[in-house]
Amino acid sequence: MNKNQRKILYKNIGILFALTVICAVLARSGLLKGGETLQELSERQAAGSPSSKETLPLTEDPSAENEISSAPDLPQGESAEKPAAAGTSQTENETNSPENAGNIQQGASAMEDRVTYREGFYYESLNDTIKAQITGISYPADDSAAAISYDTLRYVSVRYYNFHDVPRTGELICHKAIAQDLVEIFYELYEDHYPIERIELIDAYGGDDELSMQDNNTSCFNYRQRPLGSLSNHAYGLALDLNPLYNPYVASGEDGSLTILPAGSETYVNRDQSFEHKIDKNDLAYRLFTEHGFTWGGNWNSLKDYQHFEKEI
Repeated sequence: MNKNQRKILYKNIGILFALTVICAVLARSGLLKGGETLQELSERQAAGSPSSKETLPLTEDPSAENEISSAPDLPQGESAEKPAAAGTSQTENETNSPENAGNIQQGASAMEDRVTYREGFYYESLNDTIKAQITGISYPADDSAAAISYDTLRYVSVRYYNFHDVPRTGELICHKAIAQDLVEIFYELYEDHYPIERIELIDAYGGDDELSMQDNNTSCFNYRQRPLGSLSNHAYGLALDLNPLYNPYVASGEDGSLTILPAGSETYVNRDQSFEHKIDKNDLAYRLFTEHGFTWGGNWNSLKDYQHFEKEI
């Protein structure tokens, strides 16, 4: 290395040293803030002060926070749903409706032998509440000589559409031998929106068959006798009357007189005329009941009972 080369080298080293000194002075004075040393970082963390470079946690949308804070306190497991409007469907409010007020086993705990065919269609043994309710009305107060026991009967819950095409819950009591038939038949009627005005236990009418028929109530079990003293098939829970006001019982006397039941159904004795809710051989209910082995009172010769379906076991 000659003299000129050594001179250039010493000059460059001097420049680098001068720049290093200048940068150190600026950093100490705070004019350069490109970062912080590890020592400074540890000192700041120990003091708990945030760095100007740190990203703060994201805050929630103030409007969302207000919505949460303004919600009412609810018991655990409940949601803040709006109350039902005045126009809530009959299906949702049916348990409070007059037509369902007589459902004396609705809402009770299921019996161990409950058989559910479809949702809303099931049958089970009578619980103590319903036994107490029917005893002395549709069931004998003294059952020591009764032709049928509580254990032979079944409580049946079904769904149906009333004359306004509003879905309802109905109840029947029947012989255990036809309980499965009834849930299957009434399920098919429900699926087809077959109109039935009401389905209540006859106990809602004090066990009075005439009052039940006048109210066009569809019913099954009622421990009652025929006019000549023998027990009706209703007494065994093996017969059902469907929309009876529009499908009357008609019997001819020896003198040519007619017995028509219920009162007020005289208009519907002539089965050649066309009217709503008439049961005939083209009717869905007729087809379903006969397919399940029931006989129809409209086919009898000695009298006509157009509302009546029964099954021999």
